[in-house]
Amino acid sequence: MIVPTKIYVIPKAEPRPETTMEKTTRVVREELDAAAEKRLTKALELRAARLAKEADVVAGVGSSQGKAGSGTAKTKDKF
Repeated sequence: MIVPTKIYVIPKAEPRPETTMEKTTRVVREELDAAAEKRLTKALELRAARLAKEADVVAGVGSSQGKAGSGTAKTKDKF
């Protein structure tokens, strides 16, 4: 068996402080990620609502008769 005569220790790298540019980049990236997540959530909600509405129309549930706001708007006289 070989006995090592010297012990080699790899020095640990000291963590360097975050620069101003890195801070700015991190903050902007977090904001952009949050905005993207918000857009994705909204898109998924709208897609689910549209698919539910289309499913109701296909099933015959969504008839336009007797519905409020059926496309004919009443106008007031300007006189």
